[in-house]
Amino acid sequence: MRVLQLVGLREFRWEEKDTHTPGLGEVRLRVRAVGICASDIHVYAHGRIGDTFLKSPLILGHEFSATIDELGPGVKGLSQRQLVAVDPAVPCEKCEFCLQGNPNFCQSLRFLGSWPHDGALSEFLCYPAHLVHPVPEEIFTSSDAAMIEPLGVALHSLKLGHVHPGDSVVVHGCGPIGLLLIQLVRNAGAMEIIAIEPIPHRRQMALELGATHSLSVDDHQVEGVLEITKGRGVDRVFEAAGENEAVGDAIEVCKPGGRVVLIGIPVEDVTSFRASPARHKGLTIMLVRRMKHTYPRAISLVEAGKVDVRRMVTHHFPFEQTPDAFRIVENREDDVVKAVIHMSE
Repeated sequence: MRVLQLVGLREFRWEEKDTHTPGLGEVRLRVRAVGICASDIHVYAHGRIGDTFLKSPLILGHEFSATIDELGPGVKGLSQRQLVAVDPAVPCEKCEFCLQGNPNFCQSLRFLGSWPHDGALSEFLCYPAHLVHPVPEEIFTSSDAAMIEPLGVALHSLKLGHVHPGDSVVVHGCGPIGLLLIQLVRNAGAMEIIAIEPIPHRRQMALELGATHSLSVDDHQVEGVLEITKGRGVDRVFEAAGENEAVGDAIEVCKPGGRVVLIGIPVEDVTSFRASPARHKGLTIMLVRRMKHTYPRAISLVEAGKVDVRRMVTHHFPFEQTPDAFRIVENREDDVVKAVIHMSE
């Protein structure tokens, strides 16, 4: 089978590897679609994501869908050729945090596409059957199913944000996670949804997906939010930009007693902000660690038409053009929002 390895900064290499037989409780997946995430770009362009560094060749890709190619021993409830969305995080299910119902905090977590664990830019892979989730093929395309992973992160972020009907909300950063959050907070009953984003076409998409206001990133976005809220500030802020300036803005525009949810991952693995306004306001600041138990809910929301995941997939590439796709996403060329790689049939 063909795989695509990242062997250095912005440097890919094609390889041939053996196709394995699924073991007990596993399925062999034929990968169909792989979304390019901002965290993939961190590794591709900087050789790191947070405190995890690229130390040897790595297959990227964790937002993906597949069809079931072969069932391993003991697998029930699945069938060959089913389209599935795949949770890329494999917890140990034995440690204290897993047993408490928090597998996203597992200290032995194996996460696809994060060194040293190879990801989904591969024609086939064997995977635990309980982490694959069938989707209705009459509704979902393969790229729709790949978008269940970022939707799961957005759902977990929403839960941490405690959004209530009538709340005012800022979403800072309108990439795919931010655009998904705009739809989720709208469904949760938020009345004012203010999108902050430097790129015009993303601001426009934010308005089309449910934002009531959009602001550019300049010297006046904080004043803009305070003007909209008549000086009060907003109830909840979701920071999905991964920039310290965005974190600082989040602190400034949140109301006293409000809640700030930090989703973005900074390149330099440092998050900083002015302490005084956060302390004076008594803010609750939450940091997002992936997701937990969100796939069934995410699939149901798309199936019911409550969340549109297809709208933000602006670019599609065949497997052979993956290097071009990464370059376009990194440089934000051609009005890209989300790019998806499609594997050969």
